[in-house]
Amino acid sequence: MKNIILIISVFLSFNSFAQSPEEQLTKLGIVLPEVAPPVASYVNVVRTGNLLFLAGKGPVKKDGEYIKGKLGKDLSVEEGAKAAELTATHHLAILKAYLGDLSKVKRIVKINGFVNSEADFYEQPKVINGASNLMVQVFGEKGKHARTSIGVNTLPMNMAVEIEMIVEVE
Repeated sequence: MKNIILIISVFLSFNSFAQSPEEQLTKLGIVLPEVAPPVASYVNVVRTGNLLFLAGKGPVKKDGEYIKGKLGKDLSVEEGAKAAELTATHHLAILKAYLGDLSKVKRIVKINGFVNSEADFYEQPKVINGASNLMVQVFGEKGKHARTSIGVNTLPMNMAVEIEMIVEVE
């Protein structure tokens, strides 16, 4: 019985990720935002070999405003996770613009997540799960990554989260 469940599980996993990343985004109802220019003296992405280093980004809403505030005071864990997910969509937009096709992503290698936190807030990993979960939903096994979730006392423009990524490409 365990073998049958394992076979079914593997089959379902394969089928759910046989689609392209763009098809997965459509299935999830996600439209990638326009790529915003950097707000300071840096670039959105640097390539060295087959690795892309994506600059830290925050949760910019459609109206151009950031989701702001401290987790544990102004925002709940769920609101923070939504902010992290929104930030991840900006990274996907940067990848799409840079690569032309998200199928060129070989692996999401690492996510570094910074959470604007009150001193007694300890659930940073749950917040950054918003970004991590989206990468797995979009890329399947290729979306599984190493990660750091850090609480910080402030972020630029009082953003709720800031996320940077390292991505391997073909």
